[in-house]
Amino acid sequence: MPAIFEYRLTVSPEAIDGQGHVNNLEYVRWMQEAAVAHSIAQGWTAARYRELGAGWVARSHWIEYLQPAFAGDAVVVYTWVADFRKIRSLRKYKMVRTADQTVLAVAETDWAFIAFEPRTPRRIPPEVGSAFIVVPADQEP
Repeated sequence: MPAIFEYRLTVSPEAIDGQGHVNNLEYVRWMQEAAVAHSIAQGWTAARYRELGAGWVARSHWIEYLQPAFAGDAVVVYTWVADFRKIRSLRKYKMVRTADQTVLAVAETDWAFIAFEPRTPRRIPPEVGSAFIVVPADQEP
């Protein structure tokens, strides 16, 4: 069970904007993909959430862009759970270009756990919370 999950990708030419670097929206997509991949690695697939009748929705995203990324760059998105509360969880991200270890961006998503019907907040079940290790601030990458 990795506390800090590594999601690896290579920047595609389609991710590049008019300024010649990765479009800001791509970082949000990477965050979503990394979070889903981490959940799957912990045994929580989309099918399993459907069986439970509940799952995660994003409440907010925060991103600080530090350096640009370019087509062909190999990137690793480190992601981890920073906390679990009654119905919410904070997930953090650190995006790094692997060739030179340059930190491209740091980010957070505040996730809410909801029942799919009637789309209302639901307490995070123990079996979901126990599938992830909460990483304290002093142990973040």
